[in-house]
Amino acid sequence: MAVREIRTLPDPCLRTRCDEIMQVDEGVRALIADLVETVDFDGRAGLAANQIGVGLRAFAWNIEDEIGYVINPVLVATDGEQTDDEGCLSVPGLWYPTSRAWYAKVEGIDLDGEPVTVEGTGLMARCLQHECDHLDGKLYLDRLDRPNRVKAMRQLREQL
Repeated sequence: MAVREIRTLPDPCLRTRCDEIMQVDEGVRALIADLVETVDFDGRAGLAANQIGVGLRAFAWNIEDEIGYVINPVLVATDGEQTDDEGCLSVPGLWYPTSRAWYAKVEGIDLDGEPVTVEGTGLMARCLQHECDHLDGKLYLDRLDRPNRVKAMRQLREQL
């Protein structure tokens, strides 16, 4: 297990769709251990594998003192709407109002290959949607309305 460095824009890994995990082997077990250890810090709600440079479909979360993970997550249900400031470890220092579903449900597998379902409302729903987006090579910036996206891209260029 190791706390891994978090990739930030403009790293191309963040814009690449992650591959499905075909077999849970020792490499995948090590990846999950690293994701869980790396997300276990105050202020970190979620972490996708590509944020630590691994192009596989897995993420970990750290919401309300609960830490968990999902392998090969699929967003299967959403409902309602919420808009709140959202940020990202891979886009440090930027927080913008982002619309997401109020409720989200993800299905995937665990390290034993057993089916798991993770669902929640509010912050948990936001996290599930945010991390699934990461695995598809998308960032929350892609979901911003036009005026906020212009501001965010300007701020991002100034940081780089």
